[in-house]
Amino acid sequence: MAYTILDCYTDEAAGLGVPPYLGTYPRYIAGYLNEPVSYITIDDLRLWSKYGSKSKGPKPSEKTDIFVYNLTKNSGKIGKILEDTDELIIVLGVHVPGKYLSAVPGTIKELIPLIKGIPCKKTLTGPAVFGTQLFGGKFFEKYDKAVFDKIDANLFRFNYGDVREYAVKGAEIFRQIPDLRMIEIETGRGCDIGHCSFCTEPIKSRVEFREKDDILREMEAFYQLGARYFRYGKQTCFYTYPKVIELLRETRDYCPELKVLHIDNVNPVKVVMDRTHEITKSIVKYCTSGNIAAFGVESFDREVVRQNTLNSTPKIAYEGIKIINKYGAERGEDGLPRFLPGINIIFGLLGETKKTNDENMQWLKKIYDDGMMLRRINIRQAAIFEGTMLYEKSKSVYLAKQKKLYWKWRNEIRQKIDFPMLQRVAPNSIILRNCYAEIYDGNTTFCRQFGTYPLIVGVKGRLELKKFYNLEITGHMLRSITGKVAVKKELLG
Repeated sequence: MAYTILDCYTDEAAGLGVPPYLGTYPRYIAGYLNEPVSYITIDDLRLWSKYGSKSKGPKPSEKTDIFVYNLTKNSGKIGKILEDTDELIIVLGVHVPGKYLSAVPGTIKELIPLIKGIPCKKTLTGPAVFGTQLFGGKFFEKYDKAVFDKIDANLFRFNYGDVREYAVKGAEIFRQIPDLRMIEIETGRGCDIGHCSFCTEPIKSRVEFREKDDILREMEAFYQLGARYFRYGKQTCFYTYPKVIELLRETRDYCPELKVLHIDNVNPVKVVMDRTHEITKSIVKYCTSGNIAAFGVESFDREVVRQNTLNSTPKIAYEGIKIINKYGAERGEDGLPRFLPGINIIFGLLGETKKTNDENMQWLKKIYDDGMMLRRINIRQAAIFEGTMLYEKSKSVYLAKQKKLYWKWRNEIRQKIDFPMLQRVAPNSIILRNCYAEIYDGNTTFCRQFGTYPLIVGVKGRLELKKFYNLEITGHMLRSITGKVAVKKELLG
């Protein structure tokens, strides 16, 4: 049986698999199959379908084509691989729509015409089984399920006893990827706090955690294959992991020469509940700088918090931000503060009024005026999936009404909070080290560090891509910064 795994990339509340991240789903599936598999990406498929697998770089006036940017080592032989494939296993699904610098996740609408004529069994798995939507403010994408021979949720919902082996064996697909990747590491699944109206995590998983030694064995397997960039990102709250301090400490024993070790999701309630602040201090000690605790605040409007059963009150969120700033504000080796909070804001939730953003602005201004830092504010419109409370109660008319307010509210936060906050976090003249040149846009090269929600730095001129540079910050925009090369470095990967 010849298997091919097609990675169309995934983005969820708990877990990111959009390049330069490598998600867990294709890895676990490869380990489960327990035989050699071909790993290809949606970029490979696009290149084969549209350009006959012949890649070409952009002209000086053009932007890098990010639709065919993340190719595997198999990109030149996709036709042959698909011809020999008995079963094509497709990993797809976006539950948390975002903007991506150098990748475009596949959608069901795009995928179906590309695979319809391939004469093999087609299995769809990943978050798309519960719905997918690349854009906020919309209901999930609907499609003709008859195209697929099988739609299987169980291909990514393995029990952790089995994942123990699958995760290690599945690391082998890393050999088929020519470029650097940030390895997303899962510590647990499910949410032990509540049931936010928009979130699919409680639908997909009950609360459980992986064994610490299993996690470390998986990381060691990737480390032996050359991986040096890791993130504990596949969970709803990193602070909830039962042996979190031991895990951080022992990670450094198993993988002593990591270039990046970051985390992702954190519930501010858990930060405040850790009365001794030992978890926060351990993250600062054992992780690399530029790290972010992504707080799912969603709204500072108390009525929105109540109606959507959100996980944190405004006061708790503020206290969590204060604690992390206390221990993480010092600048580290990459030029950024060692550990800062980030905030997620969602518009389109139940109970919103014209006063909702006044509440958001009041608290965000207080955070800024009190001298604290937010590493980033992620603002998006809710995507609505079947099975959630938001799906049951939202109507199209409601969405249209809220969409009119979204851009006004978003721009107010960007201009009045984001801009001065970015100047505080990354002031002019500091050096951001090890920035990876990713794409061109005309005569500008966009670079960023590897890590959790890295800052995008625009540099005039066309630097050689896929190399690292130290960049001196020269200016600020609403969500990104400009810089110039301070010290050129050879590829570190």
